[in-house]
Amino acid sequence: MSKIVVFGAGGRAGRRVVTEALARGHEVTAVVRDPHRYPSLPVVAGDVTNPDDVATLAAGHDVVVNAAARLDLPSTTFYAAATQALVDGLVRAGVPRLVAIGVGTVLLDASGVPLYEAPDFPAPAREFTLGHVAELHILQATDLDWVVLAPPPTLLDPDAPATGTYRVGGTHALPADPTAPRFAYADVAAAILDEIEKPTHHRALVAVGPA
Repeated sequence: MSKIVVFGAGGRAGRRVVTEALARGHEVTAVVRDPHRYPSLPVVAGDVTNPDDVATLAAGHDVVVNAAARLDLPSTTFYAAATQALVDGLVRAGVPRLVAIGVGTVLLDASGVPLYEAPDFPAPAREFTLGHVAELHILQATDLDWVVLAPPPTLLDPDAPATGTYRVGGTHALPADPTAPRFAYADVAAAILDEIEKPTHHRALVAVGPA
């Protein structure tokens, strides 16, 4: 059993990660900025952009999961601040491992070009993606043991149950099957917990998608 901190535990991905971790018997500290917004969830208050909060909440745990997102701030502002706070806080807390949920648009196409650099890529999506690019740059400059799992660059299904299967790739986007159902957040959560239970990827961006 691991002791896991989940930042962004009130979001679609975060809730699934908490549920999956508890179902597997792990001890979970579920963190949100405003617990009053989640009266039915056992959560604690914390700001992922505050290194003091990160250090305090992460202390005594084995691994931190970052599933947090902010749409009221520019993506680069939020993800740069959150990633730097996570790095600083985890070092202070002595927690060596960070597992983060990324975004598929940072992955490479078949020619090796990042998807968000395509000429016809929508500007709002590109702006959001650049926050995750900033996240990767910060992580790559640290000694932290991190992995960013990037689901497909499409909308995910928030309600579908886990299928129990998924594919893991590298930095290239996984080939898509247009007839397949949308990838479920529940399967993203399963991939996160599998990586926690059996660390396979280190200091890496990793594509994850439907089997």
